[in-house]
Amino acid sequence: MPLTHLLLALAVVAVWGSNFVVIKFGLTELPPLLLATMRFALSALPWLFFIRRPAVAWRYLVGYGVLMGFMFGLLFLSMRSDVTPGLASLLMQSQVFMTLLLVAWLQHERMPRIQFAGLSLATTGFALIAWAGFTQAHDVTPLGLGLALSGAFCWACANVVSRSIGKVDMLGFMVWSSIFAVPPLLVLSLSFEGVAAITEALPRASLAAWAAMLWQALGNTLFGFGAWGWLLARHPAATITPLALLIPVFGMGSSALILGEPLQAWKLGAAALVMAGLAVSVLGARWRAR
Repeated sequence: MPLTHLLLALAVVAVWGSNFVVIKFGLTELPPLLLATMRFALSALPWLFFIRRPAVAWRYLVGYGVLMGFMFGLLFLSMRSDVTPGLASLLMQSQVFMTLLLVAWLQHERMPRIQFAGLSLATTGFALIAWAGFTQAHDVTPLGLGLALSGAFCWACANVVSRSIGKVDMLGFMVWSSIFAVPPLLVLSLSFEGVAAITEALPRASLAAWAAMLWQALGNTLFGFGAWGWLLARHPAATITPLALLIPVFGMGSSALILGEPLQAWKLGAAALVMAGLAVSVLGARWRAR
C-alpha cells in the first residue's frame, strides 16, 4: 500500500473520528433533530444532480436512508447534553457487533468463536460505560447511553440493508439515500422541536454552525465515502477496513484536545476493552480465515 494511499485512509478515519467534536459545535446553536435534517439535506443536494444513482432498487435507498436518518437523529439527541463526543465515538462502535448478531439471526450466517470472544471483551467495556452512567453521570447519563446504543442499532440495521445489495458505489449510494432521511427527520423536528425553534435557529446560525453542517455533508459523505470507496477499489478490503478501528482513537483524542474532555481511568479502560474486542472480531476472524 503506497504511503499516499495510507495517508488518505488515515485522513478519512480522522475526519470520521473528529466529526463527533464538529457535531458538538453544531449542537451549541441548532436543535439536534434540525441539525440531523440539515446534515442529510446538504448530503443529498445539490450532489444528486451530478452523481449518478447507483443501480440498486429504490427500496434499498429508502430503507438505508431512513435508518441512517434515525441513527444520526438519536446520536445528536444523545450528544446534546447526555454523552460526551469521545464516548459517543466509542459507543457507536457497538454497531459492529450488533451487525454481526443481526446477520447471524436474519441471514443465518454463523459467527466464528473468535468473534464471540471479541463481543465479550467489548460488552465488558460497554458495561463499564453503563456503570459510569448510573453512578457518576458526568460524561454519560443512562438516557444518553440508551439513545446512543439505539442509534448504533439503527446503524446496524442499515448495514444489513446495504449488505443485501452486495458491491455498490458507496458515494452514490450515500448521496441518493440521504434524501430519504430528510422527510422523517423534518417531521420529527417540527413535532418535537417546533416551528418556532427552527425558524429562530436557522437565521441566527453563525458561520461556525453552517460549517458544522457542511462538514457533515462534504467531509463525512463526499470526501469520506468517496475516498474510502476509491481505496477499496484499489486494495483488498482486509487491508483498508481494519483502519476504521482508529475512529474512536481520533474521536476521543480530538475531544480531549479540543473540548478538554477528561480521560479518566474508567474511560480509558472501557476504550481499551472495546478496541480490543473490535480488533479480535475484525482481525481475528480474517486471520482465522487465512
